[in-house]
Amino acid sequence: MPIDVAEAYQSLIDQGRLRPDPSQRPALDALAEVEAEIEARPKIRLFGGKPVRGLYLWGPPGRGKSRLMDLFFQTVDEPKKRRAHFHAFMAEVHARIKVWRAGDKAERKRVFGTHRGDDPIAPLARLIASEARLLCFDELQVTDIADAMILGRLFEALFEDGVVLVCTSNRPPDDLYKDGINRQLFTPFIDLIKERCRLVELNGSHDWRLERLRSAQVWFTPDQRPAFNALWDELKARAHEAPATLEVAGRQVLIARSAGSMARETFDALCDRPLGPSDYLALAARFDTLFLEDVPVLTPDRREAARRFVTLIDTLYEAHARLIVLAAAEPDALYPKGVGAFEFERTASRLHEMRSRDWLKNKSRRRS
Repeated sequence: MPIDVAEAYQSLIDQGRLRPDPSQRPALDALAEVEAEIEARPKIRLFGGKPVRGLYLWGPPGRGKSRLMDLFFQTVDEPKKRRAHFHAFMAEVHARIKVWRAGDKAERKRVFGTHRGDDPIAPLARLIASEARLLCFDELQVTDIADAMILGRLFEALFEDGVVLVCTSNRPPDDLYKDGINRQLFTPFIDLIKERCRLVELNGSHDWRLERLRSAQVWFTPDQRPAFNALWDELKARAHEAPATLEVAGRQVLIARSAGSMARETFDALCDRPLGPSDYLALAARFDTLFLEDVPVLTPDRREAARRFVTLIDTLYEAHARLIVLAAAEPDALYPKGVGAFEFERTASRLHEMRSRDWLKNKSRRRS
């Protein structure tokens, strides 16, 4: 017999796989309500009842939002359901819009089932609704104006088609796309969220990810790569892993791997490319934890890479980000000589501080 989300949660506690956290109870109760409404939906429809209200679950990283949503997704009895990282979903949305705008009648008909009209939003919403009656998104945040401009219209159509939204975010709805360009065009999406979703804050005292990091090694040598990989796998748990794209001044910066609020990238990708402070600021704004791998010992001919590395670390330091590093040497030996080597001593000092338990305890930021 299938179990519901509350039973699944208790089962994990009984097995010792999950520690009870009273602060999670309101979120668990809200998920149970959504689950019950979804499973009663066929009967409700028959008698013309109200649409199912979803859930917008928000709060700081590490409180268990993704874990709770995963349990809900596993147990809810809805055959057409989809769980995705929000940015991966929006990348797919833009790709499908491009197909609509570039395709001829035959291609539109093949993909969308219709070819009529100039506006892709309605046929796109119908296509998404035909694939999933329940959408579960991890890490809903909006930084891209292209996303902001279509979200209200897209979700108005999706909700009209009966799609239910359950999502996690680090921000309350009113802070989404805060200070964004033409934000007034985005606020209808916020109004839709408030109307069609329960709003629950999960802000307990336990940051489970941070607690694990405090007891973990966060600076690894090349022969410790398996342990570096294992820590990534442990912290991302069941979070969806995918590339991420940062929009910076009309450019796109690709991050090879991301999972929720964590990013993973190589030194070469971040410091041997022509990136600058605005790119690193975008990285720090999007992610609270960076796994940085393959940091080499830098020689004088790589002074530009060393300079970018200094800027990257300064940016992460000021953002109070968490940094896990796989490097060829200890911080003091990463850039022993060359232009800027003396100034690099400050970076080495910051790297030592960022790997300390005191940094993780006292400097871990609270994302606004």
